[in-house]
Amino acid sequence: MVLNYSTKRILEILGKDCQAVGAYDGTMRGIASLAEAEQGDLSFLGNAKYRADVPDSKASVILVPEEYEEAPKAGQLYLKLKNPSFALALICRDIEGKLLPQAPAGVHSSAVIEPDAEVSPEASIGAFCYIGSGAKVGASVLESHVTIGRDAVIGDGAHLFSRVSIGDYCEIGERNRLMSGSVIGSDGYGYEYENGTHQRVPQIGNVVTAADVDIGANSTIDRARFGSTQIGAGTKIDNQVQIAHNVRIGQHCLIVAQVGISGSTVLGDGVIVAGQAGLAGHLKIGSGAMIAASTAVFSDIEAQSKVRGYPAMPMMLFNRMAVLQRKLPDLFKRFDQLEKRVNSQPDESI
Repeated sequence: MVLNYSTKRILEILGKDCQAVGAYDGTMRGIASLAEAEQGDLSFLGNAKYRADVPDSKASVILVPEEYEEAPKAGQLYLKLKNPSFALALICRDIEGKLLPQAPAGVHSSAVIEPDAEVSPEASIGAFCYIGSGAKVGASVLESHVTIGRDAVIGDGAHLFSRVSIGDYCEIGERNRLMSGSVIGSDGYGYEYENGTHQRVPQIGNVVTAADVDIGANSTIDRARFGSTQIGAGTKIDNQVQIAHNVRIGQHCLIVAQVGISGSTVLGDGVIVAGQAGLAGHLKIGSGAMIAASTAVFSDIEAQSKVRGYPAMPMMLFNRMAVLQRKLPDLFKRFDQLEKRVNSQPDESI
């Protein structure tokens, strides 16, 4: 992938809050890390641990924090910004628009749309899509092999990548991005043990996602037993996440890869759940709580809490225990030596 961005265009994207130091008259042809960049590349300092890589970087344009004081080399341009990482995101957003232009409106000849479904004339319906009876699809993009169930609703501006499945009666909000293989509205996992067998409990609810929700590849969100499984506005869900029936997730939450959330658990706004954490059912996770990677949560968590471990405990307590645990081998060695010294003393009771 070879780019062709002028310095002028980069400054237009970043806006007036960008301070230019130095000069580079060529074009930006690629994006690379500080250590790997070559002349003509753009790079950025988004993490302080890579600060030492900046002076030796061959990148022609480097996005740096406002407080960065060192001067660029000749023929090199530093662009000072409050958040270099987000600035790079703005540039990549512009690049993405050129590499992946908006699909044109229209319906591919291989798509199947039931007669009573409603599809916006501004929608783009890709090859081998299926839109069920009574479904409503707004001005959105459905890539190839997308399935929309009966009476489902797809909001304006949504983008459903290939092989996404939306179950019957589910509602996808405006500007949602659903990556390949995600399944919204699969049956909730519900059984009753009766007469010696596990009897399936019908799951007759749906899934409702609010605006600006992202759902990663191969993630699954189960329909409710009754009512709705709900995902709040602005929440971002990573790949391979399992969200069970009747879960309610608040606004602007971050759910990282391979998280599992059991049925009827409620997350407040701004909750962060790191990778491979597991949450038991029927819990309440307060707004702003942070759950570290691989944490097992079995009880409610208060708002703004930070927890870690198995089972979940306050982050500071976990860290203290981890430090003490590393000292255990030496402690046991010292105890063994002390025990030997005591045992070697003559028995004065004789």
